[in-house]
Amino acid sequence: MKLIPLLKNLVRENASTFVSMLLLVVVPVTVSSTVAVYLYQYQDIFRDLTLWQLLLYFVVISVTMALALTPTTFVALVSGFYLGWQGFPGVVVAYGIAALVGYSLARLIDHGKMMSFLNRFEKARNLMQELRNQSWSLIFLTRISPVLPFALMNFVLSLLQVSRTRFFVASIVGMLPRTLFFYWIGTQARDIISLLQNPDSGRTGQLLMIGLIIISIGGLYFVFDRALKKALKNASVKN
Repeated sequence: MKLIPLLKNLVRENASTFVSMLLLVVVPVTVSSTVAVYLYQYQDIFRDLTLWQLLLYFVVISVTMALALTPTTFVALVSGFYLGWQGFPGVVVAYGIAALVGYSLARLIDHGKMMSFLNRFEKARNLMQELRNQSWSLIFLTRISPVLPFALMNFVLSLLQVSRTRFFVASIVGMLPRTLFFYWIGTQARDIISLLQNPDSGRTGQLLMIGLIIISIGGLYFVFDRALKKALKNASVKN
């Protein structure tokens, strides 16, 4: 059976890529739990920050989100609680910078190996090209979902090798709805530990999250379906 040797070659030639993707899922949960314990012990650590301390905070969260050390939802909740709405623009910019840093690191780790492997197969090459043509929609739909890990999506989307400008803008626009929502929850909380343990969003918030998930899944299905049909059509025309 040709599929088994093909998968073995895929894993063997892209081992570093797959290991990195696995770490991007596991590490954020571990680190955020550790930070939560630290915040419990020092609950006023981010109160009354000076301008330079605030700028340093945005730089640090950009790096930690890019390296999958802190989940974006965790950052939005904590930032909303400590900084209030005056810190929201800085968090949005930090998200964009984290996306770019994660994108660049993924390109360095992968070195184009995954795309080189897929380019050996005409249908896969055509599909990747169609997805690249629809990259704005693809990035937006992955970012709007509250369940798709931010750092992992940086890595996956980097494989399409889209322009950094489009990646940056689409990431910010796509992240904005759920960032705004979780940031608002943070501003309403009275206790940081209760907030992190149970970020109660109420019935309206739950419906919003479900709606974003449905939009993301439905939109991604539409994008992939259209890209696949075009790729198969182009392949049949060439043949």
